Amino acid sequence: MHIADGIIPNIWCGVAHAVAWTGVYVLGRRIETEEVVRLGMLASANFVVSLIHFPLGATSVHLGLYGLIGILAGRRAFPVIFAALLLQSFLFQHGGLLSLGINAVNIGGGALLAAALWRTGAGPEPLRAFLCGFLGVAAPALLIAIEFSLTGYGKGFFFMTALYLGAAALEGALTAAVVAFLRRARPEFLARPFAPAS
Repeated sequence: MHIADGIIPNIWCGVAHAVAWTGVYVLGRRIETEEVVRLGMLASANFVVSLIHFPLGATSVHLGLYGLIGILAGRRAFPVIFAALLLQSFLFQHGGLLSLGINAVNIGGGALLAAALWRTGAGPEPLRAFLCGFLGVAAPALLIAIEFSLTGYGKGFFFMTALYLGAAALEGALTAAVVAFLRRARPEFLARPFAPAS
């Protein structure tokens, strides 16, 4: 899921960095004190689960909790994921600093799509939670496949995207289970997390 340096053209990476840093600023400004603990916990959870890899065909996948972060952090999901990706690139070379922007746009975009789906309130909550978790993985995987294809790196990642649908389904099931637990134990966590950016 993390694109390494040297795969995407530098000009694309530069544009993605501009988009990502703008997103961090716009979606992360005016953070209230009470938000900090929740956002820190979500970033930590994303960081830790990303280190646990499961073999899948010729590759391996990991959980990311991107859809769950979208549900619980709303628009703040983007800076949360950016912070986790930055630490991962520094400490474990997951992705790279040059490709950090495009990784943030891909993965953070998936989380924002999940957040938008959650906010619609459409359909039964368990199904919506599952789709948020599924979308949080499937959308970045599809974006990466498109980027690889457009840059001439290869079209094989479309096959990998199909493999990632299994990981997306697992994320969806996990997200639905966590949301069901929170609905019983801490329903206030599932309320609209933060006011829209202004």
